[in-house]
Amino acid sequence: MAKQIDRWLLSMREMGGSDLHLTTGCPPKMRIHGDMKVLNEPVLTQERLAPILEEIVTPEQWKLFLKEHDLDFAYALPGYARFRSNFLMQYNGMGAVLRMIPDKVFTFEQLGLPNTVLRFVELGFGLVVVTGPTGSGKTTTLASIIDYINEHYSRHIITIEEPIEFVHPTKKSLISQREVHMHTHSFASALRSAMRMDPNVVLVGEMRDPETISLALSCAEMGVLVFGTLHTNSAAKTVDRIIDVFPAEEQPRIRTMLSTSLSGGGVVAQQLCRTADGKGRCAAFEILVGSPAMGSLIRQGDTRKIQSTLEAGRSEGMQTMDWHLMELLKAGKISGQEAYQKAFTKQTFEQFWSPHGELAGKE
Repeated sequence: MAKQIDRWLLSMREMGGSDLHLTTGCPPKMRIHGDMKVLNEPVLTQERLAPILEEIVTPEQWKLFLKEHDLDFAYALPGYARFRSNFLMQYNGMGAVLRMIPDKVFTFEQLGLPNTVLRFVELGFGLVVVTGPTGSGKTTTLASIIDYINEHYSRHIITIEEPIEFVHPTKKSLISQREVHMHTHSFASALRSAMRMDPNVVLVGEMRDPETISLALSCAEMGVLVFGTLHTNSAAKTVDRIIDVFPAEEQPRIRTMLSTSLSGGGVVAQQLCRTADGKGRCAAFEILVGSPAMGSLIRQGDTRKIQSTLEAGRSEGMQTMDWHLMELLKAGKISGQEAYQKAFTKQTFEQFWSPHGELAGKE
């Protein structure tokens, strides 16, 4: 039986939207190609919104939401799409955000993933951290990588997610997908179990606390290929964030573990850019590749030099975010304005767009 929310979700799919926002005191809104659009619907009241939300969760989940004021889960429209869903309480009352999960996994080529990412997969060990702000496509990138391994290698892949988003069918690999709070108590407890499950590949949905990060580093040191995510926006900040999570007295140990773990992996930092035609979005990537020189910088705590090592590491498959933004701009895939706004070093792109919205040069 169709739920009340389904018509908005189906409409979002037809319009090419990514997120449905429902908030008490506002009409429903959708994010389409990065912009928020207001739907031609009445303002949502608490009395109207509560039953709309309640009917897409179990009684147990609803009780948990009313108690904790937050709830994360996956909602499916069989045959159409899955949605990563979050219920929340805010100033005016209840709210919800449902993000559409693509019904098919994109290939490396479709995402524009650099070939360097294949090197991480082929080495088969170490830590690969995929980073970026919320909504930057980290989950989509990781799903593409997992699908590639599943398609080409006979490995045991364990995913630990909250919630499970892409459901991977068994191909060449054996896949065990575990959802936090449904199949395991936490990321950390699932990681401890994973070490005893003879894994080749482990995907950690979020490296959010010292215990989870430490266990992920230990897995990578044991020869497992570990994928994790963080919400940093650059490779250098990712290294700092991992280390800074720990107390000062533990940081030398973590720097050593991280330098070892990254020797077979690296960091993929990404952000989504609006395409030049305004009809879609494409990803820009920064790639850090683990190397002896990079490991030495991490062990010594000299992370300020990571950026210059990235800039000098093109022959090793590294690339900076600004370099990739320039490549996308030259190829006509993004506008000068978009490149300027997403760039780390604004001066490099001032010739293509001024911060006042007027063209300062030919795009």
